[in-house]
Amino acid sequence: MATADWNPLGNVYYRNVELYQMDWNGLLELNQYMIAAAPYGGPIALMKDDKKTGRVSTNVKPIINVYNAAGKPLSQLRWNSGNVVHLGWSNTEELLCIQDNGVILVYDIALNFKRTFGMGQEAKEMKILDWKVFSSFQGTGIAVMTTSYRIYLINNVDDPRVRKLAEVPDLNSAPSSWTILNLDRQSRALVAKDAQLFLVDHGGQYQEQFPELASTVTAFIEMAVSFNNKLLAMFTDKGVIWIGSSDLKKVYCEFNTKASQRPQQLAWSGVGAVVALWDKLCIVVGPEKDWIKYNFESFVYLVQEEDGLRIIGNELHQFLQKVPDVTEQIFKIGSMEPGAMLYEASKEFSRRSQKADEYIRMIKDKLDVAVDQCIQAAGHEIEPSKQKALLRAASFGKCFLTDYRPEAFVDMCQMLRVLNQVRQFSVGIPLTYTQLNHLSVPVLIDRLVLRKLFCLAIRICHYLKIPDAEGASRILAHWACYKVQQKHEDEEQLARSISQKLLDAPGVSFSEIASQALEQGRKQLAIKLLDYEPKASEQVPLLLKMDQNNTALSKAVDSGDTDLVYTVLLTMKDKISNMGEFFMAIRQMPIAYSLYIQYCRQQNPKLVEDLYYQEDNFLAEGNCKVVSSYSEEMFEDRIRKLEAAITCYQKAKMEFASKQTEDQIKLLKIQRKLEDESNKTYIDMSLHDTMYKLTQNGNHKMTEQLRKDFKVPDKRFWLLRMEALAESSDWTELERFSKSKKPPVGMEAFVDVCMKYYNRTEAMKYVNRVTPDQKVKCLVKVGNLKEAADSALESRNEDSLNIVLSKAIQSNNKQLIETIRDYKIRLNTKK
Repeated sequence: MATADWNPLGNVYYRNVELYQMDWNGLLELNQYMIAAAPYGGPIALMKDDKKTGRVSTNVKPIINVYNAAGKPLSQLRWNSGNVVHLGWSNTEELLCIQDNGVILVYDIALNFKRTFGMGQEAKEMKILDWKVFSSFQGTGIAVMTTSYRIYLINNVDDPRVRKLAEVPDLNSAPSSWTILNLDRQSRALVAKDAQLFLVDHGGQYQEQFPELASTVTAFIEMAVSFNNKLLAMFTDKGVIWIGSSDLKKVYCEFNTKASQRPQQLAWSGVGAVVALWDKLCIVVGPEKDWIKYNFESFVYLVQEEDGLRIIGNELHQFLQKVPDVTEQIFKIGSMEPGAMLYEASKEFSRRSQKADEYIRMIKDKLDVAVDQCIQAAGHEIEPSKQKALLRAASFGKCFLTDYRPEAFVDMCQMLRVLNQVRQFSVGIPLTYTQLNHLSVPVLIDRLVLRKLFCLAIRICHYLKIPDAEGASRILAHWACYKVQQKHEDEEQLARSISQKLLDAPGVSFSEIASQALEQGRKQLAIKLLDYEPKASEQVPLLLKMDQNNTALSKAVDSGDTDLVYTVLLTMKDKISNMGEFFMAIRQMPIAYSLYIQYCRQQNPKLVEDLYYQEDNFLAEGNCKVVSSYSEEMFEDRIRKLEAAITCYQKAKMEFASKQTEDQIKLLKIQRKLEDESNKTYIDMSLHDTMYKLTQNGNHKMTEQLRKDFKVPDKRFWLLRMEALAESSDWTELERFSKSKKPPVGMEAFVDVCMKYYNRTEAMKYVNRVTPDQKVKCLVKVGNLKEAADSALESRNEDSLNIVLSKAIQSNNKQLIETIRDYKIRLNTKK
């Protein structure tokens, strides 16, 4: 019967389901061990406890063993650190080993050391009296109480920040009990000082709590918080279990167990019942004072779950849970629920009985509800035979529905197939459907990977059609990292097998696998694996780390990423102390060599100059000296640098460069002399700017001298001087200069420069001196359109008249427009 293992607790039922017959049966006695079991069907850690065995402590270090939920060994570690007082698990299945000095060592499920952290200086000095591992809003937290009765906690073992909680007033001895509550996203400690309850936080505040009590209490000696942190159970010295909300504002019941002893464990089964355990006796208490008693043949250990309670013993692993409502509706004796009718109809149909039709007719209006109930009930069953019976009933019911969507049925079939696989004895993860929904499939995949069950994880990903980048590829990358740790395998063969499996897998980083190989001291394997990495930006840093400088430089150059090339070059420069060796190494790659020279030009010009000197590259060396001369502060040093550059150019037989440098030295010396004489700045000006400034300052003699010394072309000199005189408004000198000899630039240039500086009067002086073919244009430039029109008529040039006409139209001079049009008619008439 489906209800054979049901026990009533008020209006609901509880059942104790067997999950596994333990693999360790007959090999150990749990009551001699320190025990820690992870939630969500997680692993079990055991460590021999001398206090429980009664043996005298020796120098022999204990052994930590990790088993799956079926008691199958997973890993083992000989402990070689301090005195462990408690074991616990994080929500990511990392083993937390708490020592009496407040130091916590963290290991993975394979007992590989991950990290360590402490609970503060006081915990280290004063030692730990008690401890709690709890689930906080940030992750897994740890709280410890020192021998001075102060509490320190961290909210997340992945980010350990120690916080000291407020002190309980007048607490001079160990509290009778305490626990950690998560209220309003803050972790607080509820401390029982005999019958007094204090809620303390890390802000330095404490509040005495006064829960509603129907019985007399001398002391609260045990506490338990529900899995969801919303409910609280407290056991008093009078044997009473107080059940209420975790904020102590609501009371559900007070149940008298009539037990004089403190229970070994007080725990919650989901959120519906409290379980108290004494040796082999277990009492389940509901919120309405209803209770169930269970007897066990040997010592058991209780593990709270989201929807029940795992009971781990020497022989069996069981799961105590409230019978789900939908399961009760279907299997309860005499139930008339649609799901129950459909289940019976399915059974009758399998017997080829006509009663099946009668049952279907009874629920024909609620057949969709019946199908949903059977599907949901199947998810809550552990035994595959019951799952199949319920799903068969749901499938039978679907046949009579024309518009029923099959997604729920298909999803449940998939999830149950996955759950049945991970519940297998060899895997040992007894998840329920409720727990899987909360945990999620990706997290389950991660937990399979942690157990090195790569094949099963990949099959689940393929079955559920999870994208490769999130599923199979990621798992294969973990598999490869695991394989490189197996040092007995041949490196060549291992690299080949990894590449064959991973080359077509999207999103796999060979550099991460190579990095793992390098950490294991397998340098050649890492180099081989890096050959398969398509991204140079991932290859190069690891190659540099392995001192494969030339290979790294070659890969960086081939990638075309100049930043990556610079990274390699600068790293090589730091590693190779001898600059000669460094340059010999990079000269073999012209691109890298060129980039380094370019870098040095900006960052270390002297190094470039020395390099060119070693190579007898006189032209480049001379160029470097010219550039570096401008960074010299002393005039004499600059001249010396330029003279050295001349020598380099002469060796390179670059006469033009040599002559230009000589002229620059000559100019610098003249500029220095001008500065001394006029107290004005000239150095670092070009020849053009120097002559321009001299002209503006009226030093026409020196300007003329510079023209002769540096053989400045006449046209360039005239334009320069005209511009300088016009800018400085030296119109008299400009006119005198225009008459000194025939200008090589034409008089129209004088008109232009006068108009550039808005002097129309001066411009008109030069208009009459321009050639006839330029006169109209010049008159237009100075804005004398009437005279321009007359000049165009006089020269009988219709094109010039058109130019003047367009300007007249722009200025909207109607009288002039008519005049020009008249001129055009006269020209055409004469033709």
